[in-house]
Amino acid sequence: MIKHLFKLVWNRKRSNLLIMLEIFFSFIVMFAVITLSVYYADNYRQPLGFSFENVWNISIDMRVATDDIWSPEMVKTTEQLYLALKDFEEIEMAAGAHSAPYGFGNRTSVNEYDGKRVEMEVNEVTDDFLKVMEVPLVRGRWFDKSDDALNWKPVVINQRLAREVFGSEDPIDKKYEPWSSSGEDVRVIGVVTDFRQGGEFAGLGNYLFERKRLDDPNNRPPRNLLIKLRPGTTAEFEENLVSKLQAVAREWSFEVLPLTRMREIAFKFRLIPIIILGLIAGFLMIMVGLGLVGVLWQNVTQRIKEIGLRRAKGATVGNIHMQILGELIVLTSFGVLLGAIILVQFPLLDLIGFISTRVFAIGLVVAVLVIYALTFVAGLYPSWLATKVQPAEALHYE
Repeated sequence: MIKHLFKLVWNRKRSNLLIMLEIFFSFIVMFAVITLSVYYADNYRQPLGFSFENVWNISIDMRVATDDIWSPEMVKTTEQLYLALKDFEEIEMAAGAHSAPYGFGNRTSVNEYDGKRVEMEVNEVTDDFLKVMEVPLVRGRWFDKSDDALNWKPVVINQRLAREVFGSEDPIDKKYEPWSSSGEDVRVIGVVTDFRQGGEFAGLGNYLFERKRLDDPNNRPPRNLLIKLRPGTTAEFEENLVSKLQAVAREWSFEVLPLTRMREIAFKFRLIPIIILGLIAGFLMIMVGLGLVGVLWQNVTQRIKEIGLRRAKGATVGNIHMQILGELIVLTSFGVLLGAIILVQFPLLDLIGFISTRVFAIGLVVAVLVIYALTFVAGLYPSWLATKVQPAEALHYE
């Protein structure tokens, strides 16, 4: 039976090519939407690595073209801003950071180590960042005032980066070799959980913290001040806060946003594209489904003689029904197989390294099932029409 279906499909290869191409492109689009959705869902259930409740971010615009430009006066002004925050009873503690959680700006570094490529996000933070953001420390220690006297540079890394660079070894007090080419003596003093600055939908990645000193003119000033507020602090506090900051730095401007608000913005930024893509895919599926119904309907109409002869030779209604659906399943298999061959190249060539093999496999399997379900439903009505062809109707074509 299967061999016969393949023969029927091959004999009508020109008319079937359009159907197969529709199925192929639908499968590619459906795979993209489903895989991205699975990727986001998988990321969402992972630990975030920090707490955003009751934390506000103060973004500082220092009126310079780039973060790499600063002066000792700018560093001093930033330190005064930090000290001014301690005068507010509403603020439990404050910290400085080059990049804020849920922010869109970040610093990345790519280094070669032991013959492999090590990529990481890098953030420059002050000593109180751990407490303000409630970052879980799993090994070693965090930055503190005692690091002022060190003649080497301390760094804190996340668990993923520790595994990638040091494997099963304890990284504490070890030299951080990926930066050895810079000439600095860099050593790991602590390991935190898998910190995800981009938020719940961001993938797990390597992360490294550098220590930032607000009293050192050689350290560029942080562009963000994160404050931990006491429970019950209202939004009206923002006006008093900005007024005090503006009095310290009259030439600068400030934007104050709760991390809960920044979280909402980050969610929209990541979800809106997938919603739009999902709507496009939904309309495409509807158009493909209607197109398949139309093409198959025309196919059945053109094959009344063939179907009538089969009925005259004893084919049952069920046989005709299964023949039409079987041909469609064969066509679907060709389209899906072609799409799968192309899609499998992406992980093999490491073109989508941020997506795990498990997420890729789930997206592929679900996309296959959806396409088969779509084509099956689209073939129900034309196959039902084929069963209505009577043996006598074949005589009209003699």
